[in-house]
Amino acid sequence: MAETVTTKVLVTGATGFIAGHCIMDLLEHGYAVRGTVRDPATADVAHLRAIAKRTGGSLELVQASLDDDAGWAEAAKGCDHVWHLASPVPARVPRNENDVIGPAVDGTRRVLRAAWESGTVQRVVMTSSTDAIVHGHPERDRVRTEADWSDVTHAAPYPRSKVFAERAAWEYVADRDLELVAVHPGLVLGPLLHAEQKTSMEIVRLLLAGKLPAVPRLSFAVVDVRDVATAHRLAMQTPAAAGNRYILATEPSLWMGEIAEILAAEVGGRGIRVPTRTLPYWLMWLNARVDPAIRLALTYYDVPVLVTAHKAKQELGWKPRPADDTVRAAAESLLAYAVVHRGRA
Repeated sequence: MAETVTTKVLVTGATGFIAGHCIMDLLEHGYAVRGTVRDPATADVAHLRAIAKRTGGSLELVQASLDDDAGWAEAAKGCDHVWHLASPVPARVPRNENDVIGPAVDGTRRVLRAAWESGTVQRVVMTSSTDAIVHGHPERDRVRTEADWSDVTHAAPYPRSKVFAERAAWEYVADRDLELVAVHPGLVLGPLLHAEQKTSMEIVRLLLAGKLPAVPRLSFAVVDVRDVATAHRLAMQTPAAAGNRYILATEPSLWMGEIAEILAAEVGGRGIRVPTRTLPYWLMWLNARVDPAIRLALTYYDVPVLVTAHKAKQELGWKPRPADDTVRAAAESLLAYAVVHRGRA
């Protein structure tokens, strides 16, 4: 009997929130996974090993860092596809934007070079963000599509990093026989796989923990982390996806006040008070004078995030969950893992 050859996928940044769900999705669908971590000896990977054990899947973890050439050739060797998720996500506005932009761009080039030189990698699915699409446009009421790019002259360091990294990726594959697909999730919420805090769910955590006296009028294109993982797989499996960008978001976007209302309805009967009053602009402006993070958020006050995932639905057959289900799943997960401690940040 001929031996069955299992398709192997390299997932960069394996310890991340999105990456964990991507690895789980791949293992559940019969793929072998090799994941990169900065240091296998200290990385928090027990949840990944538990998933591999539960699914009976093949999971290998290797060392590679975005800011170092070492390890990338070995990581890509023998892989059929690469999902490039690793990217620096600052907890606050960095003093030097190159601390974010440099690793994002250089790391992307390292990953693509390793994929190309492997001789086996057919396609790279790159995780970008709607941040690479929606910022810096003078028109506030136009729905953004994959044809749009954020204006880097009017964007914060993180959106700039996503634009520069993605453009570097497209430039790299332009004259090489290597397929590239870019996926652009909005605000990624949903269930945790373990008790991690450094995720995109900080907004939900702060609302549940009572750290916000009122809710600023900020808009978010919400997407479920499980649906983001599915989209990566569809982007890898769909032949016609090569050379395309795909926005991943539920429609319509949610105001932060709407997220708060969903949370209040979900947990209000458990003695958890979620703020739902709107934080006025003038009060946010006063706080922005002393807090750089609030100053950055102030630029997005009352600005709707308008995007469409029509292309992903039509071309990939992607079917996202309703946003309110995602918000509720995020809340239940944060509480179940005791990531939220009432009265403590």
